[in-house]
Amino acid sequence: MSWFSQILENWISFSYLEEYRALVVHPLWLLKLLILLYSPFICTVLCLWALSFVLHIYKKINNQQESDVSKFWEKPRKIIAQVCDIFGKIWYGYEVIGMEHLRKGPGIIVYYHSATAIDYSFLVAKLFKEAQRECFSVTHRGIYRLPGLKILLNSINLKDFNKAECVEILKKGHLLGIAPGGGREANFSYDYNIMWGNSTGFARVALEAKVPIIPMFTQNACETFRNIGKSRLTRWLYEKKRLICLPIYGPFPVKLRTYIGEPIPYDPNITAAELAEKAKTAIENLRDKYQKRPGNILRALSERFDKHYKAN
Repeated sequence: MSWFSQILENWISFSYLEEYRALVVHPLWLLKLLILLYSPFICTVLCLWALSFVLHIYKKINNQQESDVSKFWEKPRKIIAQVCDIFGKIWYGYEVIGMEHLRKGPGIIVYYHSATAIDYSFLVAKLFKEAQRECFSVTHRGIYRLPGLKILLNSINLKDFNKAECVEILKKGHLLGIAPGGGREANFSYDYNIMWGNSTGFARVALEAKVPIIPMFTQNACETFRNIGKSRLTRWLYEKKRLICLPIYGPFPVKLRTYIGEPIPYDPNITAAELAEKAKTAIENLRDKYQKRPGNILRALSERFDKHYKAN
């Protein structure tokens, strides 16, 4: 790799390849290789690394002189949001119902985690593009620590934030996105079943920051990608190590509609467990109202052309 990067540096007269290579070549390279081998969207993964490399160049050229890191990444973030929004419209006919609930004030967006949570990514992009609202997102530490992607994840405010960091983000007036089901829900949920277990961390954050919880559900989210390999063994391995990621196939250009429910206001007289249950019920209500079950890829595809459904 050093020899190859040296040739490229000499050829294009660019001096940052070796430094970026040091970020990408890592003991976790085998994990990345395995991801590429079973992933149906190899090009997407490669594009993410390429985008991260471009951002690395941007950072080096500009020396990150801005004291406000968020302001420094504003231009790249606008471009990423624009591209993501265009892709969502073309491939999924993506639209949001209830955007008015997100336009003002801080809050925690709580959502059902499909196999890839691509619907949430589209929402964040649209929110930044149309409402100029910055949304921070909590991700699993394993994803954040994948070599070569950290600079990209930082630029789009995607990180394994701890509780104190989450509260600070909310007190500054920002939105924060959390999927309480996390990897368990992404890998093992069947037919839009919510798998939060005893997760109440997001509720404790909301109570400490004194902000509302905003429920979100996306119609046909589980039909964009499907995963395989659900079994007692893989579930046991996940519960033991929390690192397993089942193979997926897709993407299918189904119709995606994100519904933003009424915010659950801050109530000092409620416990974290009660608040978490209210949030879960709110998402289940959105699911039951807008999602036909069991999910069906062909039906979700046909909804792209259903004029009667659009009229309603």
